[in-house]
Amino acid sequence: MFISSFLQFAKQLQPPIFVKIFSVALVLTSALSVSSLPADAEKGRRKVVHVLEDESGAVIVQTAPGKVVTHRGGSITLPCRFHHEPENTDPARIRIKWTKVTDALQFEDVFVALGKQQRVFGSYRGRVFLEQAGPGDASVIIQNVTLEDYGRYECEVTNDMEDDTGFVNLDLEGVVFPYYPREGRYKLNYHQAEDACKHQDAILASHSQLHKAWLDGLDWCNAGWLEDGSVQYPISHPRDECGRKDTPAGVRNYGYRHKEDERYDAFCFTSKLNGKVYFLKRFKKVNYAEAMKACVRDGSAVAKVGQLYAAWKFQLLDRCEAGWLEDGSIRYPIVNPRSRCGGSQPGVRHLGFPDKKFRLYGVYCFRKSTDETAGGTKGVSRARLNCERALTFQV
Repeated sequence: MFISSFLQFAKQLQPPIFVKIFSVALVLTSALSVSSLPADAEKGRRKVVHVLEDESGAVIVQTAPGKVVTHRGGSITLPCRFHHEPENTDPARIRIKWTKVTDALQFEDVFVALGKQQRVFGSYRGRVFLEQAGPGDASVIIQNVTLEDYGRYECEVTNDMEDDTGFVNLDLEGVVFPYYPREGRYKLNYHQAEDACKHQDAILASHSQLHKAWLDGLDWCNAGWLEDGSVQYPISHPRDECGRKDTPAGVRNYGYRHKEDERYDAFCFTSKLNGKVYFLKRFKKVNYAEAMKACVRDGSAVAKVGQLYAAWKFQLLDRCEAGWLEDGSIRYPIVNPRSRCGGSQPGVRHLGFPDKKFRLYGVYCFRKSTDETAGGTKGVSRARLNCERALTFQV
């Protein structure tokens, strides 16, 4: 009733005044409708109210379609441009905010700028800064990209009460591999699977990463956890022991499972290495403890499973000799298949988890790169300078 009477009064005024008053009324109406919802329904929800004052003040954001692609340790620009209508907007009143968005619609702050004031959050500190390629450029550069940087990012540009958003998907070149521990198959709940991948220099794979791996020929008959909490497995060659022979090839999906109580294997994802994996040449084979000491004496460490897969993928490491890895498993990488090296398909062969004391094999070592420029340091000092200058302000 109050809003209706208010608008009747406003219509008797001059048109410019009516537009302003109508906008205020619109805000009041939105506020009343929001406040009428139950408190529990609003918890955790993100609300954006757009208020237009006649035809002016619009913010338009444009981002790149598709995906931008890099690899771990690389640098990448997340492109985002904006313009105003009209164009004579004070740059000091423009706020640029970048946020990472997960599949569960959770938001992680990455970067925010208001005029010359800038702030970078969490693990992005020292690695993220504005590209500053001219007026209307809200693009950011991420230096030394990590596995965890993979995902979807939101670019939001705000001018007073006007805003617009765009999205950029960051993809990484990499490899997906199935993993299970020494204890055996189907022994990991979701959190254990997450930890297992991290311990092997990897992260839990996403559905899109697993799907791409399936398109590239990955065939695995055991179900494993993915990053979003679902359990899936890829079948390129249907057979009765893997869900019936007469079902089509594809990524089989068990849906979202209970993260604490249910147990499966894991599908891990890793990317390019900042270092090198190599087979340590020795005159004799060694047990696990001797293998660890041998790598240390050579200035390295025993390679992790994810590191061996990355070396197979990116270094094209091809070695027909079985060797110890950090988790106590025995594996070897084959790029060019031959009959004496485990079959007709390329891949990393897995011989299981033998007795660490009495079984003797070679060993794969990993030596980290000493090149300080790996991953790109150009711009890092600039990013740190921006951080030092930054002031704390309302996000």
